[in-house]
Amino acid sequence: MEYVNPIISGFYPDPSICRVGDDFYLVNSSFEYFPGIPVFHSKDLINWEQTGHCISRPGQLALRQGVPNCVGIYAPTIRYNDGIFYVISTNVAYGSKDEGNFIVWTDDPYGEWSDPIFIDLPGIDSSLFFDDDGKVYYTGAFDNGIFMSELEFSYKYDENGKVVDISCKTVSEKKFIWYGTGGNDPEGPHIYKINGWYYLLISEGGTEFCHMITVARSRNIWGEYESCPRNPVFSNRSTSLPIKGTGHMDIVCDQYGDWWGVCLANRPITYPFKHNLGRETFLVPVEWDDKDWPVIGRNGLLDERISSDRKLHEGVMQKSQTDEGKHFHDEFDGDALKKDWNFIYNTTSKYAALDKTKGLLLYGTKEPIISSGEIAWVGYRQKHHEFMAETHIDFANMEDGSEAGFTIYMNNKHHYELFTSVLDGERWLMFRRRIGSLIREDRISILADDSIYMRLEALKGENGENIYCFSYKENGEWLEAGEGEADYLTTEVGGRFTGNYIALYASGDGKDCRNAVRFDMFDYIGV
Repeated sequence: MEYVNPIISGFYPDPSICRVGDDFYLVNSSFEYFPGIPVFHSKDLINWEQTGHCISRPGQLALRQGVPNCVGIYAPTIRYNDGIFYVISTNVAYGSKDEGNFIVWTDDPYGEWSDPIFIDLPGIDSSLFFDDDGKVYYTGAFDNGIFMSELEFSYKYDENGKVVDISCKTVSEKKFIWYGTGGNDPEGPHIYKINGWYYLLISEGGTEFCHMITVARSRNIWGEYESCPRNPVFSNRSTSLPIKGTGHMDIVCDQYGDWWGVCLANRPITYPFKHNLGRETFLVPVEWDDKDWPVIGRNGLLDERISSDRKLHEGVMQKSQTDEGKHFHDEFDGDALKKDWNFIYNTTSKYAALDKTKGLLLYGTKEPIISSGEIAWVGYRQKHHEFMAETHIDFANMEDGSEAGFTIYMNNKHHYELFTSVLDGERWLMFRRRIGSLIREDRISILADDSIYMRLEALKGENGENIYCFSYKENGEWLEAGEGEADYLTTEVGGRFTGNYIALYASGDGKDCRNAVRFDMFDYIGV
């Protein structure tokens, strides 16, 4: 069979994976978005279902407001040992509450995860390794190198022998074990024990177009580690391949003895290279040469289409490539938001609520959409370069000066939106483009009705350029409202570590709104 990369499209970077029996579990970075650390499950590595999030309760972990695209939850690692799932990660918060490396755990990856257990060790990209002798080791990236410390877990059990609490402490000093091969930013370390070797897999070269994977090994976990003579063992740098920025890999052995790697990469939409989906999750086969060094992908390269004759994929169909797999629909009629939705920073119930008969209710906060504070915003990741999304908004009770609408959003300084606004008692349909400090607002028409259908499309323009096009429905006909270039909503122009969201939002005029606007449907179809 042939599968197509990415296996998880859109902003799902820094994948980490583990296997329990016939089941695979995967987690990703989430940065400033909440709920944080999405968790996925698969039986075959190419079809993934989201089970939930590790950070799902507002009081579980405080996310830093005010600095989008570069703070929040970095590079989680998921591991399983003796009935317990562990996820270790870093909350980068620049000195504010809950900053640092932490562990959450569960015995049910479909359920809730624990409150964070903070680890007094520096750096980012933390990882856990459970050795055969019961010892546990921490690796992290710090001060341009990879260091290790030994940890000790303590467990509290109930009367039935079930783990109800875990604590953790360091039992050794940190030791730097490798500085990589000379590329900048050695990070993303993972340790594996295979055939008597301890392998250390890391990323170098930064997280953009020079990203690469290097590997070293030792017979002793503390080293010394020898570098693979073929380093970098994996990178698409300086190639014409459509996938760029390959790095931050984790590997896993399937139940048939075959090895696989999951990694991040990006898919540019233009040249010079710019990408707007964020860094996505890709899958690549791993072999071993006669010297017991890994051979990753096609001689170290990542292809978009990969043929697999491995037993794991016998009779498997990749659902994400079907029309059904590219379609997401929500009428907001459940007890809780679907797992596909995110807020910015920690959310509270004061500005977002579900009503089974009315849909999603958003109460605009005093913060405008250009703010880096708490805004009433609910977003769905853009997962395809070309797509169509629609929503229906009821704004009958909007207050003077407030607004609500439909946005394509990179961050608070780079976004386009079609929205309704009440100005001097009149309800206007308006279109806004913000690119850095440049803001343009166009008044389209005065609205007579209390509700409106809005559409957003990502498509190719007449000259082949990538554009976002907004339209609205009037008298049964779709009318164009405005458009903006996709190039300005890319990581290389306006962002850093995240990708674009399609979002529903509301805001007040310097005050919190007493009345809600109502969204009763959302539809997304990728191309």
